[in-house]
Amino acid sequence: MYKHLLAAALLSATSTASAFELTSPDIEAGGTIDIPFVANVFGCTGDNTSPALSWSGAPEGTGAYAIMVHDPDAPTGGAGFWHWIALNIPATEDGVAQGAGTSDGMPAGTVQIANDYGIEGWGGPCPPEGDTPHRYNFTLYALPAPIDVPDGASKAVIGFIVNASASAKAEMQATFGR
Repeated sequence: MYKHLLAAALLSATSTASAFELTSPDIEAGGTIDIPFVANVFGCTGDNTSPALSWSGAPEGTGAYAIMVHDPDAPTGGAGFWHWIALNIPATEDGVAQGAGTSDGMPAGTVQIANDYGIEGWGGPCPPEGDTPHRYNFTLYALPAPIDVPDGASKAVIGFIVNASASAKAEMQATFGR
């Protein structure tokens, strides 16, 4: 009897809850990042254009979003490389347009933190030549409310605050090598 009740409860929960999903018309999940989205530094010759991102299925009560893009394979002694950190994207948004990752391209209220290139906005991939292709983790966080981060906070502290505050997260990964 309990098995049937549990099965019914699980079926009911999965049929009424939608999955929080992150997608991109520009980058296929599990695919390779194309040159327009690659940085134009350190010998890379991309356009450094941020990809369009779309999301759906955010939990009820979401008050803001955060996007964090990280390369865990960067040869930085284990710290990886942060390519984009955008906080407090308004809850009314269901995505960001291609090229929005500039100092003035994100929706009003969004706070962009300097990436590891030192730029507030998108910094495309540019792994060392000859490295195995690097993984780029795109993570979208649903936040109950906009968050405050202390002035001068490290990216690790910002990541901690975002993760501790998030009610859900959606992820996709792509690769790039040269």
